[in-house]
Amino acid sequence: MASDLKPTVDFGETFGKLDIRLGKVLSAELEPSAPKKSYRLNIDFGKYGVRTSVGRFTGHPPEELIGRQVMGVLNLAPRQIGDVQSDVLVLGIQFRGAESGEATPVTPMTEGKLGSKLF
Repeated sequence: MASDLKPTVDFGETFGKLDIRLGKVLSAELEPSAPKKSYRLNIDFGKYGVRTSVGRFTGHPPEELIGRQVMGVLNLAPRQIGDVQSDVLVLGIQFRGAESGEATPVTPMTEGKLGSKLF
């Protein structure tokens, strides 16, 4: 049974503060210093530059992620994961049948311009 929805919030005070943009994965490789099996991704966000993310997208082989467009939150504080500073949060959903935290990235149905804002 689904859990209850969270309380209603004001758009401008919550979602409206997040800078969620479209990027393209340039590289994906295992990050051995991460506490759980994870990939270090380098992602091109167009005019917002290339950013690094460490995420648990390991249900996909690296070659399946490279070249894929993904959605990332650009304005969260950087987070130290193992030896790597992860400076973008790639949005994902639970990978079907995998343990909690294993994810598949949120991707657009058609390619868009790098750096495009989610709205």
